[in-house]
Amino acid sequence: MAKDPYSLLGVARDAKDEDIQKAFRKQAKKFHPDLNPGDKKAEDRFKELNTAYDIVGDAAKRARFDRGEIDASGTEIRQNPFGQGGRGGQGGFRGGPQGGPQGGFAFEDISDLFGGIFGGGGRGGPGGPGGFRQQQTAMHGEDQQFRLDVDFLDAVRGGKQRLTLPSGKSLDVNIPAGIADGQTIRLKGQGAPGIGGQPGDALLEIKIRDHALYKRDGHNIRIELPVTLQEAVLGAKIEVPTIHGAVTVTVPKGANSGTTLRLKGKGIAGGKNAAAGDQYVTLKVMLPSGDAELEEFAKTWGAKHPYNPRSDIEKA
Repeated sequence: MAKDPYSLLGVARDAKDEDIQKAFRKQAKKFHPDLNPGDKKAEDRFKELNTAYDIVGDAAKRARFDRGEIDASGTEIRQNPFGQGGRGGQGGFRGGPQGGPQGGFAFEDISDLFGGIFGGGGRGGPGGPGGFRQQQTAMHGEDQQFRLDVDFLDAVRGGKQRLTLPSGKSLDVNIPAGIADGQTIRLKGQGAPGIGGQPGDALLEIKIRDHALYKRDGHNIRIELPVTLQEAVLGAKIEVPTIHGAVTVTVPKGANSGTTLRLKGKGIAGGKNAAAGDQYVTLKVMLPSGDAELEEFAKTWGAKHPYNPRSDIEKA
């Protein structure tokens, strides 16, 4: 005798359709033969779940079951025309192997019963006696989310990074140039395995590590570059690092801390038909400490050339 479908699925008799579907999917994934090869108990449990879902997962069949018109296997319940008693007990009986002309009917072979559920099999089906195929129960695997830490330069220039999934599988992930923090890379078919269907995808949330020198500003790059007093006063040609390699730039005479130089096209590559960003270099004048000669010069020069750079602020 088939078990109560509501109990098998672990849902209440007044459960909503979506709750019944969720319960079925959860248990079907657990007991599916593909995930339990050679486990006869899991296979039998999976068949029971399909039978239960075939009843309560169908609105019309569920209503008939609730009214007592069909039993838990989907077999129609025929009333005993002779009242109580007889083979069926109180209220009626179901036909069994001994049924026949006396108003009963023969039970179908178990393989025929489940042939319709699994989309094939049974006596005449392609699965052979007792066989089945997973068609109606095929389910796409779930997507899985992971976090991928990426070096700053790999994120802005693009590159490859080795990733080992929880399953133990390792693969190289292509990091597209200019990917931003928090964006997601989708790896097709690298998620949870499906049940008679395609596996899900792996979703990699990108977390970009900070860099000691470079700061990102959209597609632009900003850096702060120390320069000497001599370079600031007299001007100079100096080497400046960029994400694409070092370049030579000219520091103008009389440059102050905060002076910003623009290096066109030295930022992050743009997308399709988009220009690359720029790199902005902010100068920071650095004074030597403990230099007696410089201190004496500052005193002499200051006495001859009184200058207050804060005068405009004080007036305001």
